[in-house]
Amino acid sequence: MILERRYDIDWLRVIAIVAVYFHHIGMPFNGDDFHIMNAESSKLLDDIMVYFEQFRLPLLFLVSGTGTIFAFSKRSWFQFLKERNYRLIIPLIFGILFIIPPQIFYEHYSNYNSYFDVYKNLDFDVNHLWFIGNLFIISIAVIPFILFLRSERSNSFIHFFEGITAKKYSLFLIVILLISLKIITKKINPSSSKDISNISSTTFYGFFFITGIIITASTKIWIHLKNYRKTNFILLIISTVLFYVYYFMPNRFLTPYLSIETRWNIWYIVCCLVSWSSVITLLGYGQIWLNKKSNILKKCNEAIYPFYVLHQTIIIIFGFYIIQFNMNISLKIVLLIFTTLPVIILIYRFLIYPYKIPRMLFGMKKKIN
Repeated sequence: MILERRYDIDWLRVIAIVAVYFHHIGMPFNGDDFHIMNAESSKLLDDIMVYFEQFRLPLLFLVSGTGTIFAFSKRSWFQFLKERNYRLIIPLIFGILFIIPPQIFYEHYSNYNSYFDVYKNLDFDVNHLWFIGNLFIISIAVIPFILFLRSERSNSFIHFFEGITAKKYSLFLIVILLISLKIITKKINPSSSKDISNISSTTFYGFFFITGIIITASTKIWIHLKNYRKTNFILLIISTVLFYVYYFMPNRFLTPYLSIETRWNIWYIVCCLVSWSSVITLLGYGQIWLNKKSNILKKCNEAIYPFYVLHQTIIIIFGFYIIQFNMNISLKIVLLIFTTLPVIILIYRFLIYPYKIPRMLFGMKKKIN
């Protein structure tokens, strides 16, 4: 099956990765445990970022799921496996060896005599490239499911989901399954680690990845997402209010009546409500606002993968020095944006885009002259 390209999904992919960039811009200043940390932190920034954390990665996994089935539609399973190795494994290995070491060096700056000590000590890690590794493993794991969707045996399965999404509120109520999976898997593995072996994290993001595959397999589900976008937006507003009411609720009001486990479960519920309602709302409105071909989109869609691979390293290198300046957090954030963004774009434009080997190392398709 050859699927028609969806420009709204291309735009959402670009938006999701740019959102990851801005999230990492804010990380040194929000009080969380990042690779480099400013001496002062902003509670307001943390309060804003915790909300966007609920759907930036779910959206990215969902559009990756749609991208996976688009890639599969043009290939046999063996060709798809080759393509995944080319687009994911090569950039991952290259990134671990050459993109991530500067992050490790600046994170543990006082422990090293020189940058090359990172290599001497074999201090390698995946850091933000965990997403690429997880995406590869999940992509391979779902090959049988995609083959099933390509067969006539899947007709009743697709019709079942089309029937669910045809009802006004049923599309949103799929969140019940997401909440159940979240609570159950968090009991098994409560860690917030993004490692593929963490069943709670992998199940959560895998849910959105598989959802992207199922949605892409049916034109009717896309129509339902568009038709009910206003309803889903209202549900997103309600979910957002519930999220922040619980987020700002003082512990003294809850501790006497609710166990710590119950309080965590409620947190998982409000987080899932925001995650799901935001994603289905974006998929609905994206069809209205974003499903348009443009030269800007073409350039952004080609650049966004190398942008993702590069961005955190550039942020940490510049951020290491900027956080030491004697200025307020807002100015530091602005300075970090205005230094890192041009550098990433220049590296891409002059060192990656024109050349065959860098394009391969950063997972880009071969350049068509």
